[in-house]
Amino acid sequence: MTRERDPFRIPQAGVEMAPLAGLASLDVNVNGGSLSSVEFVAESALGGVVVYAVYQALLAGLRTEALRKRGAINRSVQIQMVTSTVWESTKQGAAVSLLLGVVLLVFPWMGLPLSVLGVVGAGKASLDLFHAFWDGLDETQRAELLAASMEAGVNLRRFLSGNQGGTVIA
Repeated sequence: MTRERDPFRIPQAGVEMAPLAGLASLDVNVNGGSLSSVEFVAESALGGVVVYAVYQALLAGLRTEALRKRGAINRSVQIQMVTSTVWESTKQGAAVSLLLGVVLLVFPWMGLPLSVLGVVGAGKASLDLFHAFWDGLDETQRAELLAASMEAGVNLRRFLSGNQGGTVIA
């Protein structure tokens, strides 16, 4: 699981969100559960779309904020970039969620493996969000954050370099 090191590239929500999108379900009619298979698939698809859209909005917002702070884009371009990437991600999320909703309807036992994969995907998504946040900081903010982490006994430099071969606690 490598991360894209280019701070000027807007990453897209990918397979790391698929298990969470397949398990997310919004009870639209607030009846306490799905009464039919169509309702189950529809609520699963809607939940997945929300998961993909929120993750992509955070990821694109953090990355474009870094670009805006560097002067590469202005606020209106930033909003346009976030909106377009969220729209693309929403379409992908709808397809993935619909497919996984049908899979879970036919094979309900797949919920457990998807839950485990969802934890792994959420971990990767969290790292991607952290790196997008980190890229948006200027040098003084990074230095302050690194100093505070060292005071707390956390070796943040090892974490940022991608060396997760051991514990990150100093």
